[in-house]
Amino acid sequence: MSLQFQEIASTTEKTCTYEDYRKLPEGAPYQLIGGELVLTPAPGTYHQIIAMKLGVQMANFVSGKERGMVLFAPVDVYLEETETYQPDIIFIARERMEIIEPARISGAPDLVVEILSPTTAYYDLRKKYKVYERTGVKEYWIVDPEEKSVQVFLPKEGKFILDQEVAGQGVVSSRILEGFTVSLESIF
Repeated sequence: MSLQFQEIASTTEKTCTYEDYRKLPEGAPYQLIGGELVLTPAPGTYHQIIAMKLGVQMANFVSGKERGMVLFAPVDVYLEETETYQPDIIFIARERMEIIEPARISGAPDLVVEILSPTTAYYDLRKKYKVYERTGVKEYWIVDPEEKSVQVFLPKEGKFILDQEVAGQGVVSSRILEGFTVSLESIF
């Protein structure tokens, strides 16, 4: 581990910025959340199976309709100087493709999917939720592998509201990807 990386990763008193984050080695398992470099180890296999099943369905729907782009973690999503995340799945509408830069997504994706895991659930449900809300994400899905549930949040008057919550079995539908529905049995 380089000395520079040790200095950045061990920073506890300093608020880190995107410039600090960029100095990490490629593939370093960190996200920049609230000015803190947060270690986010690789998710478990069940998490990845869910991400693959949901992501493939979404990508097939989007590419068949030429509506935009679906991308998967790890890809940096720069939201603010102290907030750079790697959501599990993102969708960017065709009209907003300019936010896709060579090194990062620069701005809020239209749709974000976070699949909860023991090491990231707090951030996904609290800190990242608030930043996604504030920065203009149009639809936020929280997928809970333990509960086998999906919650869909939409913005209303600057705050996310719960639009749908489905657990166990049933169907969840995207509001911004009109016509895209997912059966929970197909992802869990």
